[in-house]
Amino acid sequence: MSKKIFTEKEIKVLSANPYVKSVSSKGITYTNEFKQLFIVENEKGKLPREIFEEYGFDIEVIGLKRVQSSGKRWRAAYRENGEAGLCDTRAGNSGRARERELTLEEKNARLEAQIALLKAENELPKKDSFGRKEAEEVVLPPSQKYILIHSVIEKYQLKDMVKHLCEVTGVSRSGYYNYFSLKSQDRRKQQDEEDEVVKDVILKAFHFKGRKKGARQIKMTLAGQFNVVHNLKRIRRIMKKYNIVCPIRKANPYRRMMKATQEHRVMPNLLNRDFNQGVPGKVLLTDITYLFYGKGQKAYLSTIIDGSTGEALAYHVSDRMTMDLATETLLKLKKNRGFKKANDALIHSDQGIHYTHPDFQKIVKKMGLRQSMSRRGNCWDNAPQESFFGHLKDEASIKVCSNLDELKKEIKQHMTYHNHYRYQWNRKKMTPVQYRDHLLKTA
Repeated sequence: MSKKIFTEKEIKVLSANPYVKSVSSKGITYTNEFKQLFIVENEKGKLPREIFEEYGFDIEVIGLKRVQSSGKRWRAAYRENGEAGLCDTRAGNSGRARERELTLEEKNARLEAQIALLKAENELPKKDSFGRKEAEEVVLPPSQKYILIHSVIEKYQLKDMVKHLCEVTGVSRSGYYNYFSLKSQDRRKQQDEEDEVVKDVILKAFHFKGRKKGARQIKMTLAGQFNVVHNLKRIRRIMKKYNIVCPIRKANPYRRMMKATQEHRVMPNLLNRDFNQGVPGKVLLTDITYLFYGKGQKAYLSTIIDGSTGEALAYHVSDRMTMDLATETLLKLKKNRGFKKANDALIHSDQGIHYTHPDFQKIVKKMGLRQSMSRRGNCWDNAPQESFFGHLKDEASIKVCSNLDELKKEIKQHMTYHNHYRYQWNRKKMTPVQYRDHLLKTA
């Protein structure tokens, strides 16, 4: 068959010929009348090319190969069935032979194969390794469908049903055969071996310093601690393949503290969410959170972090919610030798009773800091601090601590890890301390 493709202009020219029934970009359907005329003229000794040209066809447009194949096909049909063989009885005159009608036995065989496939597919959710429920729909990738088809064919001896089962499941037959070819199996085996090696490296980063991490943290830890660079998509694929699950922070509604009394002063929101101003020691964020540990025990953590670098500058852990919780954190900030206050530095908090208290505000003023507060009930005005607490609760082993001393030790270790080893994706993939030094050098 000719591979010539007709242009729109050529299709218009051919359609104008009265001996053409229909034309597409790939083929022509001739009228029964022309076929009969062709046979008559051909038996008189005329060549196919001469006959086509005589009846208004341009051989350069049609192509000599198509002319010769059409003549050969019509002569064979005429010899076998006479003029009836020249009549086009195909549905829609598509130019392709109509598929023969399946026998009752063949239909039954196809139905049995399809039922076997559905049975095998319905058993998949029960064996799902990811713990999903039976009622949930399982969307299979092509590779799983190939394995499913192969298992059904092997179990029920349905070697002749490959094409039908591929059509039922919506995959290609060539893809099925390619999947089970020796070359593809060797390639998959090689990839599995490579993935095993990468998995071991990823697990080292995943458990580095005893803190579980997500894909982005793993990527930065690999580069920063192991001098290994892997594509983020590859890391996520390996984690999914081997079910390496990173901690997912649960939504925790922002809990406001008790309302301030009349002697307490609420400060305006001077920060307006401009957290990262590119200057270490200029934006200080502070807040208090709950820590549940041991057997229903509760402690409180107050922190001050740098809005530009993400560094934890000071913190205080207590088993009581007193004013000392906030003021002691301020005093620890003052004693921190690594902290250098920038010009026009401010400390930002919510409108909690600790921060509206005169004692806290007096210390803030003595330290030469301006004071800023979030709008009432708006946790987004102090988002980095809320995010810091969320990651801490995911990564630190708080619940296993049996007493307050163990809890303080764990929080201390986490603060060291956070400042020196926890890489920040949005801070040039550096740790808070590295990013602080970077900003000071470039200032």
